[in-house]
Amino acid sequence: MLKKLKIKYLLAFLLAAIATMMSITLGHSWSIAQAQKQTQPQTQIQAQNKPVETSIKTVSLQNAGLQLQEVGQGIYALVASTDFPPVSPMVAICNGGFVIGSDGVLVIDPFQTSELAELMIATVKSLTDKPIRYVLNTHYHFDHTGGNVAFVKREVPIMGRGVIREYIQSGRNNTGGVTPPTMIINSQTDIWLGDRQVRIERVDGHSSGTDLVAYVPDAKVLFTGDMVFNKRIPFTADGDLRQWQASLYRLIATFPEAKVVPGHGDVTDVTGLQAQQAYFSSLERTALEWKSQILTKEQVLQKFAKVPDAYKEYKFKGLYSTNLESAYEQFARSATIPLIP
Repeated sequence: MLKKLKIKYLLAFLLAAIATMMSITLGHSWSIAQAQKQTQPQTQIQAQNKPVETSIKTVSLQNAGLQLQEVGQGIYALVASTDFPPVSPMVAICNGGFVIGSDGVLVIDPFQTSELAELMIATVKSLTDKPIRYVLNTHYHFDHTGGNVAFVKREVPIMGRGVIREYIQSGRNNTGGVTPPTMIINSQTDIWLGDRQVRIERVDGHSSGTDLVAYVPDAKVLFTGDMVFNKRIPFTADGDLRQWQASLYRLIATFPEAKVVPGHGDVTDVTGLQAQQAYFSSLERTALEWKSQILTKEQVLQKFAKVPDAYKEYKFKGLYSTNLESAYEQFARSATIPLIP
């Protein structure tokens, strides 16, 4: 009898324990779900309550934050207006563009997703029946290369420079999963789109040996990639500021009359190149003052964290701290060049 009672109580205890654990688990799961729902942006919650559409028809120039501009006859820029970070992956971060020749099209920087790349393809098709012959990545960063996959599946060659494939394949700077270029060009190269020439030249300073610019001589249009951030705080964490300055000097001297399509910001001209150069010159002067005051990096980041009033209208302000770090490491900590005896 005693043995039966023990078994009875043991079974009751086990059933109660199981019920308690299930209650805790279900309650915990519900709490997590509720917390996640509460922390999601309202637009994301609304999107979850609607049927999911994956068609390219759901992506337009307007909701991608892009404006189509003809910057020369048959030469177009797709200019992104977003701040960084964007509110959605479907909002383009960088500028893209394309050049139409008599027998084909060159696409430049197909944005950060395949959907945005498909939007670019649809935009090209709305303006010409000429096929897309080539794609150019002005450098390896994901916001300029993430859309490569849409062209690779169409067997369109994608051009890049230097170690761009190695960087992307290693996932450097959030490029994990990006499709790398299929052609590597390391010197000045002329692409002919029938009767239209596009000159591709190497530059240095922004992205560790992968930077390229594209110039269309007959229309005097220059696509600079991220050598120019027009009224945007530049991304400098991957750059060599002195090389960048030197490249800007060369571009200013070589293309003084060009219309300039920057990597970020509105279409400009040589004044946009000069403004970028002036930004770095100002940063260098400030860094040399830090050096003379023997400031530590921590002191610099604390004392100079505020974006100067001269750039209060700029977007991408969240990148300013990386500019301070780059300037400190490359200007303030650089060795003094000895005088020749």
